[in-house]
Amino acid sequence: MGLADSGGQRRVAGLRREEVAQLASISTDYYTRVEQGRLPPSSPVLEAVAQALHLDDDQRRYVFGLAGKEAARPRRRARQKVQPQLRRVLDDLTSTPAVVMGRRMDVIAWNPLAAALVADFGAVPEKHRNYVRILFTDPTMRTLYADWKGVARTAVAQLRMEAAKYPDDPRLTALVGELCVQDEDFRQWWAAHHVATLGVGTKVLHHPVAGELSLDWDTLTASTDPDQQLVVWTAEVGSSTHDGLRILASWAADRHRTPTGPTG
Repeated sequence: MGLADSGGQRRVAGLRREEVAQLASISTDYYTRVEQGRLPPSSPVLEAVAQALHLDDDQRRYVFGLAGKEAARPRRRARQKVQPQLRRVLDDLTSTPAVVMGRRMDVIAWNPLAAALVADFGAVPEKHRNYVRILFTDPTMRTLYADWKGVARTAVAQLRMEAAKYPDDPRLTALVGELCVQDEDFRQWWAAHHVATLGVGTKVLHHPVAGELSLDWDTLTASTDPDQQLVVWTAEVGSSTHDGLRILASWAADRHRTPTGPTG
């Protein structure tokens, strides 16, 4: 914490009141009265204490909420990276398409079968690797999904829920503005203010390699980062869709083994 060692043994773990006050640049008496609930803290004091205690954005919002104050605009969020545990799960799912979605429904990780099923996410620039954006800007999506309008309308409602969680996210604001300008459907559905969460459902796809697929999808939230969700597509064993996924997995594996450039 950058504090000088005062020597002597501490009776309990953690910072002393006077040390928190010093780090927050307020008097010990003032901090003590705030801590004991005898003095309502101002927003600047709460912000100073939050910085002193290295609170993250969720913890800051919680503290400001307890005090009945509005938290200051959060710091610019770093680009998300997939949790190692989810990365291992993706690597093990060789016969099940799966992606990891982060904030704004960004696609932050995927397995080869998901790329073969939906889109070659690796070919999409990272800043554009967003599921909703791909749905509306990639023409192949409108023929891939049998009910593209239903899928896209639900995705807009899910994005609206993300906007409620992070109203000050500049990247989400830019995404919504871009799609409102480019697509009339998006503009109308966004204005409708419908909301939905990522959960479970069924999607029918007309895949150029695997044929018609009726896939159940489910969402699992990472306990280590609630802003990362693993979305998996599955089919009942013995069904034509299950057989189609096996064909698609074999096709994807063959394509991966085929050289795509000069071998020297």
